[in-house]
Amino acid sequence: MRVLIIEDDAVLRDGLQVGLRLAGFSPESVGSLEDARGALRAARFEVLVLDLMLPDGSGLDLLAELRRARDPVPVLVLTARDRPGDKVRGLDLGADDYLGKPFDLEELAARLRALGRRPAALSRTQPVWNGVTLDLACQEARRGDTAIPLSPREFSVLQALMAHPRAILSKSRLEEHLYGWQEEIDSNTVEVHVHKLRAKLGHSFIETVRGAGYRLADPA
Repeated sequence: MRVLIIEDDAVLRDGLQVGLRLAGFSPESVGSLEDARGALRAARFEVLVLDLMLPDGSGLDLLAELRRARDPVPVLVLTARDRPGDKVRGLDLGADDYLGKPFDLEELAARLRALGRRPAALSRTQPVWNGVTLDLACQEARRGDTAIPLSPREFSVLQALMAHPRAILSKSRLEEHLYGWQEEIDSNTVEVHVHKLRAKLGHSFIETVRGAGYRLADPA
């Protein structure tokens, strides 16, 4: 499950990222509303962990923006504000869960898994295209009952394409999906993973649009 952590405390942010990765999640983290908006434009996340007190505004502003745009991504509000009025406002604006600081990491991970199992999220956890099904919760691909062995980054490339099956995704867009904010990008990584995916799924499964990027081919 891909998680975006929006938290201004750098120590807590780094700790959450390490802890959630060890718990089986794929976390990314930012420290401001501006960076959060940029991350949400660049990639798709299954759940958000949202602090309220951020250096450039309130996390509730971002929550309200998401719900006005009818974005159903589950949001867990994580904050030191534990007054009932703050909780009520967050829930009224569309938060799915609320956890006060200090908190237990195992409880946070359990709550995130529960959010990922909700119907609104489950409807997006098994995209299908041209006979191939992705199980995002289990990080598995299959054709019918046959499993297709994919590396984590091959899975990430295919997930990005299947999230936007008729769109052309540029190489840079796919790189943003593959790499964290501070990871060094290998120049030919996308091409290598597309080549490997074609070997496993069929050469015509992914089209190259010259000068633009890649997209999934229409079903035959």
